[in-house]
Amino acid sequence: MDTLLPPSRLQLAGPLRWALPVTLVLLFLAVLLWLPWQARQMESNERQEQLIADTLWVEQAIRFELDRNAESLENLGAEIAVGGIEPAAVQARLDQMRKVARELTRVAWLDEAGQVRASSGTPVATTPASREAALLAHQTGNGRYSRPASAGGAGAQMDYHLPITRDGFHAGSLVVSYDLDALLDETVPWWFAQDNAVALLDADDKVVARRESAGPGRGVYTHNRPLDLNGAELLLATNSVKAAPRLLPNLLVGSVVLLALGLLASLAALWRDVTRRLAAEGALRQQMAFRTAMENSMVTGLRARDLEGRITYVNPAFCRMVGLTEAELVGRAPPMPYWAPEVIGEYQQRFAEVLSGNVTPQFETVFQRADGQRIPVLIFEAPLIGADGQHTGWMGSILDISERKHAEELHRQQQEKLQASSRLATMGEISSMLAHELNQPLAAISSYTSGALNMLSGDGGKPVDADTLRPALEQAGLQAQRAGQIIRSVHQFVKKRDPVRQLVEIPAVIEGVRELMELQARRFYVAVQIHADPALPPVRADRMMLEQVLLNLTRNGVEAMQDIAPERRILRIEARAANGRVEVSVIDNGHGIPDDVNARLYSPFFTTKAEGMGMGLSICRTAIEFHGGTLNHRPNPGGGTVFTFSLPAEVGVA
Repeated sequence: MDTLLPPSRLQLAGPLRWALPVTLVLLFLAVLLWLPWQARQMESNERQEQLIADTLWVEQAIRFELDRNAESLENLGAEIAVGGIEPAAVQARLDQMRKVARELTRVAWLDEAGQVRASSGTPVATTPASREAALLAHQTGNGRYSRPASAGGAGAQMDYHLPITRDGFHAGSLVVSYDLDALLDETVPWWFAQDNAVALLDADDKVVARRESAGPGRGVYTHNRPLDLNGAELLLATNSVKAAPRLLPNLLVGSVVLLALGLLASLAALWRDVTRRLAAEGALRQQMAFRTAMENSMVTGLRARDLEGRITYVNPAFCRMVGLTEAELVGRAPPMPYWAPEVIGEYQQRFAEVLSGNVTPQFETVFQRADGQRIPVLIFEAPLIGADGQHTGWMGSILDISERKHAEELHRQQQEKLQASSRLATMGEISSMLAHELNQPLAAISSYTSGALNMLSGDGGKPVDADTLRPALEQAGLQAQRAGQIIRSVHQFVKKRDPVRQLVEIPAVIEGVRELMELQARRFYVAVQIHADPALPPVRADRMMLEQVLLNLTRNGVEAMQDIAPERRILRIEARAANGRVEVSVIDNGHGIPDDVNARLYSPFFTTKAEGMGMGLSICRTAIEFHGGTLNHRPNPGGGTVFTFSLPAEVGVA
């Protein structure tokens, strides 16, 4: 049975029935209107971002060109300053510069009086800005660019002045003049100029140079990038000739096409665009990385080898290093002509590891130059990956470390001298205590021997029993041994010898300088407590250097407690094994170390003592690091400081 709706409900049914379809249509139309607008905005943003990225690239190209010319001038100026080049050779170099850099209108060499010694190019009028830049360059001793200015009705000119100094005095200058229009023509790529108008503005926003291959820009997409040069403030301004994206001319037709093909076409276009962009970015990134590596490695030898070990590339620095030409090296297979005969076995072993893919990333070896000279080198080896991601060989960076080796040897000798001086200074500080300490056994020996003589020459001429004399003579002998032990400790501590690494027991090291430590401690009434595990594993070290470290640390701890209460003057020396290392701690209850001293505590020549040289802790840290260990300090919770040095333990050695 049908249910009849009242008239009021029938009147409402019509509008409600169309509400949902109308709403959906409105939403659909809104989406259709929004999508083209959104697409237009995205395209506009993408064009702006692309313009910014391309502008940055152009800026880098201009800077690279200016820096390259400045570097050439600096090299030429250095040769002129030392008198190592003739004027004719200077003229040839200037001509070559202009031939390579077409944006240069003139390159000139001026003497100290400002007279032209050599010049290449068309003479141009000197502007006030150029004279001002020349004066500032002479005053500062650094190269300086002039503000852009028009010279003789021609285009804008910018000069670069590089002063030449000899023995601290002005010896002339090198001057190059840039045609800014030509600079843009040479550095701005054609593909960028076809889509954008490029201009250089001075500090007053005045156009001094422009390149408009495709006409003036439309002002829709613009970007400015400052070129802050020393003396010249230029602004690189780019203005795209492209107009803003337009909406579809027929929105209804476009909506139908969008409904039918929009999703597929947009996905295909997006995929193609992303793929092309990623490929272009990858190629550009690889090219820039290679150029940067080459430019930054001009003093580093580079050598590329294929998977069979054959040399495929060497740079000039490597050729100079081994004294061979590129033609003599490229294509060569092992054995190489720069291999030294005495390490030929090492070379062959490393070459076999390279072929097997097991490469040592960094190692030191020796090369032999063509004249027979040996040079120590540091080699960094890394896989060489091609553009397709395939492993194509190995790239090696080689550094000549002859000077570093020489400096390390000088540093080692200097450290040995400082250590010897430190030991002598330590002995000088405790000389008075040493005299007092030796006086006691010597006085005891004298007393015992005098008593024995008195007994031998006693009244009545009665014979003296040997048992009566034995205690006195034994005591005299013990005191003589004690004095001899003190003298031997001092002799062993101060004598000079080369460091000798051997297996050393830490408890024996502590016992070896115990007499000297206690001698220092008695001066300030300090009690010395030693806690060393007798089962500690040995360490491989130079015993004398460890004794010096212990004596320096204990002396610092004793002196840090001279102003505290007598009952707290306790110096503890603890030795234990932890994590495969042997740790030795010197713990005092002194005044501690202030925060402002912590950062410089181990710096050479820094000291808080009135009579100190500031080398004790620096020498201690150097000695411990020489053995592959560490020296650190921390506050003592009960007051004072805990100095701890740790050394690698010799595992498995009885």
